[in-house]
Amino acid sequence: MITEFDTSLPSIRQVQNLIKEGASVQIKLLTGDLLTGKMIWQDVQCLCYVDDHNQQITVWKQAISYIKPIM
Repeated sequence: MITEFDTSLPSIRQVQNLIKEGASVQIKLLTGDLLTGKMIWQDVQCLCYVDDHNQQITVWKQAISYIKPIM
């Protein structure tokens, strides 16, 4: 289990850039569920995004299949 937030990892930097840019993203979970919104923060274990209804939702990173920016 990762216990420190390692900002030297490309995946961490990529998500931080998406947060900073306020980009809309599509998050696919391992269950097949598809989530859309804007990510607002991440930590070692989770990330949080805001959906179209302005609701904040926290997702465990281990549940994510992929994160894709929506153009």
